Amino acid sequence: MSMILSASVVRVRDGLPLSASTDYDQSTGVQECRKYFKMLSKKLSQLPDRCTLRTGQYNINFISSLGVSYMMLCTENYPSVLAFCFLDELQKEFITTYNMMKTNTAVRPYCFIEFDNFIQRTKQRYNNTRSLSTKMNLADMQTEIKLRPPYQISLSELGSANGFAHLSAAEYKGTGKISAAPHQRLEPVTLPGIVSFVLSLLCGALNLIRGFHAIESLLQNEGEDFSYVIAFFLGTAACLYQCYLFVYYTGWRNAKSFLTFGLICLCNMYLYELRNLWQLFFHVTVGAFSTLQIRLRRPQGKSPDYNV
Repeated sequence: MSMILSASVVRVRDGLPLSASTDYDQSTGVQECRKYFKMLSKKLSQLPDRCTLRTGQYNINFISSLGVSYMMLCTENYPSVLAFCFLDELQKEFITTYNMMKTNTAVRPYCFIEFDNFIQRTKQRYNNTRSLSTKMNLADMQTEIKLRPPYQISLSELGSANGFAHLSAAEYKGTGKISAAPHQRLEPVTLPGIVSFVLSLLCGALNLIRGFHAIESLLQNEGEDFSYVIAFFLGTAACLYQCYLFVYYTGWRNAKSFLTFGLICLCNMYLYELRNLWQLFFHVTVGAFSTLQIRLRRPQGKSPDYNV
């Protein structure tokens, strides 16, 4: 029989269960799938916003948005378009009922257990597919699934104890694949962020100009120290890399920004004899300000602007 068996709402960042349906099926297959639920919950932040895991007689589908994931277990023959429409309905109701502050600060498992009432009602409607299909535009849902199909998770990607092995996240574009490096969108740029970006470019340009002057001086005077040229160009590279970290998301982004700031400080310490205190203060302050703005501009949560 084609049907939805259970559903749950989970926080993405740590896998904390926020709500779940009351399930009565205690068969071995369903119990095994609940283990997959827990394993998936630990790695939601590393997965695309729409996925399917096929486990023989059952399928696990989930969507993630704004730090919350909506998961469901259904039989293998349950229509995929209806499964994701069910999840989308749960998502819209949960976002309407609870604000992000509550979900982010929740500390107890199942603290929104009252949401189970809505899950049960919706599950009953979607399990009666004959009457449901007459009220929905299946063509639109099928088109959406075809244009942006869910990522197919294989059982081989699940570890026996530690969940997923070496599965990294990426910006998901509906291709059914996950690339090796994460490239998430960042939050919108703020005015302080723009100022830090411009100042970093300015510091990089100043270092570059001084570097070329140091080369010119080196060619004219054999006694000049070539290490000053290296320090100026390293400072230029560090400033430009801070601009890159501000604009693009990369792995270990915060750690890279601190290391880059450390390089800026070291370069300016070495150039102490060629710069006055105000110049040193300006370069170090700009480096610190840019590091702070990189830290504050975080990856953007997945938006709920899809219609499945």
